[in-house]
Amino acid sequence: MTDPTPQDELARNLSARHIQLLAIGGTIGTGLFLGAGQSIHVAGPALIFAYLLAGVMCFFLLRALGELLLADDGDRSFLDLIRHHLGPRAAFVTGWTYWFCWVAIAMAQVTAIGVYIRFWWPSLPQWLPALVALVLLLAVNLTSVASFGELEFWFSMIKVVAIAALIVIGAGMIFGHSATSAGAASLANLTAHGGLLPKGWWGFMLAFQMVAFSFTSIEQVGLTAAEAHDPQRTLPRVLNSLPVMVIALYVGALVVLMSIFPWNKVSASGSPFVQVFASLNIPGAASIVNFVVLTAAASACMACIYSAGRLLFELSLQQPRLAKLAKLSRRQVPVRGLTLSSIVIAVAIALNVVLPASVFTLVSSVATVCFLFVWTMIIVAHLRYKRRHPAPGLFAAPLFPLGDWYVLAFLAFVFVVMFFSRDTAIATSAALLLLAALTIAARRQGPHPSGK
Repeated sequence: MTDPTPQDELARNLSARHIQLLAIGGTIGTGLFLGAGQSIHVAGPALIFAYLLAGVMCFFLLRALGELLLADDGDRSFLDLIRHHLGPRAAFVTGWTYWFCWVAIAMAQVTAIGVYIRFWWPSLPQWLPALVALVLLLAVNLTSVASFGELEFWFSMIKVVAIAALIVIGAGMIFGHSATSAGAASLANLTAHGGLLPKGWWGFMLAFQMVAFSFTSIEQVGLTAAEAHDPQRTLPRVLNSLPVMVIALYVGALVVLMSIFPWNKVSASGSPFVQVFASLNIPGAASIVNFVVLTAAASACMACIYSAGRLLFELSLQQPRLAKLAKLSRRQVPVRGLTLSSIVIAVAIALNVVLPASVFTLVSSVATVCFLFVWTMIIVAHLRYKRRHPAPGLFAAPLFPLGDWYVLAFLAFVFVVMFFSRDTAIATSAALLLLAALTIAARRQGPHPSGK
């Protein structure tokens, strides 16, 4: 297959600030704002250390990805890297798994939007705002790349500024020992209700499913590289700062949250952020926070649709039978890929009709397992690259190979933990069946499923 012509290529209109905030927008979403309630209920204050361990994993993962992306300008995204270093079959399985990752996350995000809207209108069916949000966010993605990047930048900026403001306000409440309906805000709340490990090591381990889900899409920078302006300068800046920013926001928010409101009084359903600020008896505080978490879910969902559509575009370039999906609009936007991805995401609307209480756990668990596989393939590709090119490159991953082995050990640990709970075990089994089906499909396509 010939390389795409300039008219068939995605526009390179994303700057460093676009890419950085796009990655943050995809990462900071329902895993923190909605899933944190479930994780706090399971692990207590030990959840903070789980996020730290996951953050270190993400740092090494991104640095390995960065070295691969900057080693060869011919590789437009990390799927090109997989194909280059692990072969076309591995790229086929990884690509379609990654597409399903984004579809599953988008399902979780639109579900969260339905939950958040019902905070104001509890009688509203959960599926209705989810459907409206999906249609509106698809419309935004169908505009030009520059317009999308600018809107997503400001969506993500609202989210980051809001979390930072919550941390600052919360810190003031903690050191001022402000009163809430659950008692005085204090760092002592982190240890006053059973210590830092109140649910034991078992609860600590069970929290890792949602923790891993919270960091899903942090590798999205490896997909946006195809639309980055001057990637040799843009990507290193993003890859160095992104994990630090995400860790600081996650850990800071959780410390403040559980210091203001005792962890054992946090509800496992709904957003703990809304619950905490509703307890302050400040008029409008809960509604403001609910608006922020709603914006966060919309931002993350928009990033998911963006990624799913571009993945279908890239995958269709490698599959002659899917050539129709490789058509771009006059603004160089993969309209068909975006539309088809959104149609599949709309399955979540039906799930919200029949399984409104469990759909979030189901789709988030499936997405987590799929991301574990994708992250593993990135590290395996990096190990293969370093075996062939042992000399440090321009953006060499630090502490190699220890960093890579830490990532693989972390991912294996989370995978095993997924079988500890009945709900996540069912979803994990379903994800494994998907991976098995894709592997069989890759083999049946012959030695070159890339179409070359």
